[in-house]
Amino acid sequence: MKKAPVLLLALVLLCSTFAKAQSGTDSSDCRLRVSLLTCSPGDELYSTFGHTAIRVIDSARSMDYVFNYGTFDDRDPQFYTKFTKGIMLYALSAYPFSDFVYEYSSAGRGVIEQELRLTCEHKKALIHALMRNNTEDNRYYNYYFHTDNCTTRARDMITQHAGDSVSLANVLPGKKITYRNLIHQYLDSSGMFWSKFGIDILLGANLDAAVNNKGAMFLPDYLMKGMDKATVDGQPLVSATTTILPAAALSGESKTAVAPVMFFAILLLTITALSVMNKDGLNQMLYIFDVIFFLFLGLLGTLLLTLWLIRVDDVCRNNYNLLWAIPTHLIAALALLFNSRRTWLRKYFRIITMLTGLVLVCWFFLPQQLNPAIAPILGLILVRSFYRSK
Repeated sequence: MKKAPVLLLALVLLCSTFAKAQSGTDSSDCRLRVSLLTCSPGDELYSTFGHTAIRVIDSARSMDYVFNYGTFDDRDPQFYTKFTKGIMLYALSAYPFSDFVYEYSSAGRGVIEQELRLTCEHKKALIHALMRNNTEDNRYYNYYFHTDNCTTRARDMITQHAGDSVSLANVLPGKKITYRNLIHQYLDSSGMFWSKFGIDILLGANLDAAVNNKGAMFLPDYLMKGMDKATVDGQPLVSATTTILPAAALSGESKTAVAPVMFFAILLLTITALSVMNKDGLNQMLYIFDVIFFLFLGLLGTLLLTLWLIRVDDVCRNNYNLLWAIPTHLIAALALLFNSRRTWLRKYFRIITMLTGLVLVCWFFLPQQLNPAIAPILGLILVRSFYRSK
């Protein structure tokens, strides 16, 4: 587990230090500081959305620690199996602030600190809640990307221990916005168009639910904005904002990579032109293309259906991409490979032609926002199914 060697030491030191703070003088208590740390996005997909942590300082005892809800153990032999099922065991860890800064400085990622204006009692309550949460029995939780992550955990710990009068600022525009819209903002700004394409295929219609103000704060930047104008007892919750590390420019995906919509649009035009020519040599090449294309669609559909059924969360459920990535394409592709003249195959592709046309007509009425690159893929299915139905 990341930072695992220091977890036990950190817990012992923190318990000792803040137990003394609990019984110390008021002057000592008021030298406690609690801050929200917001980390800028990184180049890797897992870091695209940034990160959040809580910083705790006892300047009277020269203690400076970070509480981080984003640690996980990728050495678990079943890690990737659990990941596929949506079972992602994350944990709270505590370690020196200097280690935290070194990590993000090495990655070229920015860190912004918002010091919270809390009473001494509220600071102590928050610190002791973090300490209790950092025990072996309490530190682990099942990570859900958009409802229970390192940012929502930090948000809830702060709001639950900052007093009853905490009011977070509105961070959403007036128009309706969905979880998918918020995710797209980060992927687009990072130039991760192929990653966006893959995410849009894998994640179902539940990601198109409208987000409320609190729900939007599953993203670090949105929590930072919510804290920036938040109030407690009528006063600003944030007393000071400091840039600990400046953010370096992101490289994003390869600048030479063709965007998915352009790639599939060119492929559609090419395959359509070859289909219209209807020459023997070209038809043999198109036959090979059809086998590979529908085999891939069938495998993709099988994956989408499997994720829908086995994941413990709901992000892969109600996936309307199964209207075109149909698992039965796998059977059709294999049948096409061994005997392309079967009567039932022509009937199958006739049905697929009509279904694909219906999906295109209903594009804007589907409960799920489909990636634009899927439109030319539907065009490919339509063209090749039509020719296979003859």
